[in-house]
Amino acid sequence: MALPEPGATAPAFTLPNQDGRDVSLGDFAGRRVLLWWYPKADTPG
Repeated sequence: MALPEPGATAPAFTLPNQDGRDVSLGDFAGRRVLLWWYPKADTPG
């Protein structure tokens, strides 16, 4: 899967939040969303 370009529309997804509850992108319909992650946060080096 190719990386999306900045500003591209994100595909629909559901992920657990910090409390373990599922959150879907659709829960934020009509609002701006910033998704931040650390791709190497749980890897050595």
